[in-house]
Amino acid sequence: MNDPISDILRLASAESVVSGGFTAGGDWAVRFPAPDRLKFFAAVRGELWLGLETEGTTATRVTAGDVLLLTAPERFTLGSDLSRTPIDAQAVFAEQSRPIVDAGGGDDVLMIGGHVRFDTAYAPMVTEALPPLIHIRGDTPDASPMRWIIDRMVDESTEDLPGGGLASAQLAHLLFIHVLRAHLAAGGAVRPGWLRLAVDPRLAPALRLMHTAPGKNWRLDQLAQASAMSRTIFAQRFRSAGGIAPLAYLAHWRMRLATRALRHGDATVASLARDLGYASESAFSHAFKRIVGVSPSHYAASQSYNGRVSHRR
Repeated sequence: MNDPISDILRLASAESVVSGGFTAGGDWAVRFPAPDRLKFFAAVRGELWLGLETEGTTATRVTAGDVLLLTAPERFTLGSDLSRTPIDAQAVFAEQSRPIVDAGGGDDVLMIGGHVRFDTAYAPMVTEALPPLIHIRGDTPDASPMRWIIDRMVDESTEDLPGGGLASAQLAHLLFIHVLRAHLAAGGAVRPGWLRLAVDPRLAPALRLMHTAPGKNWRLDQLAQASAMSRTIFAQRFRSAGGIAPLAYLAHWRMRLATRALRHGDATVASLARDLGYASESAFSHAFKRIVGVSPSHYAASQSYNGRVSHRR
């Protein structure tokens, strides 16, 4: 079954990867470079602190069972005492062949981590919808299924099991989905945009219609009726939650689908115009240029050129 959140993550080619973990004990601190993608950590055992380098932020206490998701591209430190001079994470993980490395001092703490990467063209859709840090505490009901996932991730990282790489990736992706669900279920911060629309129970039915049949000539009254609201109230609530008018959102969603198809060479301009509900190729091209900034033919040509350059490298 499709839903708007699955649609967006599929469009963005979301892929989760377990990159490994570390043990530590005593007094310790490790500084990590600013991540260029979403970074997650799960505390398997022990207690520690997380410190972000953003001015004015306070340290976060992390205990066993907690899961952290960092979306901000800034350096951070994990440790028992953040006042200590930290060692560099690259020095800890450099030339290590084992997935779980020793950060020194013992094994009171076991952390396992990874990252979530997206197609660069769509990554901002996800990262801009979320706060810089999501912290799911292990003693909350929503964390219960995550504990099973984390245990399996440790098994796959420490045992030489057949298909371990694929299993780890699938578990990491499942963990990311559960973190997102837990954050939304707890009423966590969500910036105006597609994610807030998707979790609004009154607006989600209209959003689902637009995602399921983007080529249909949806009218405002039809979308409002699906959400059991008047046209005026629906339009106001949609703009407040999404930061954009309903039919403008539909136009942008169509163009996101179009740019992906053109990037992958999956369709012609004529077929996209037909499938996305435009009366003519010229009408589609005009809408594409207005939203994307270039004509679809120029966009397709530039993507083909970039692909050839990347292949040569």
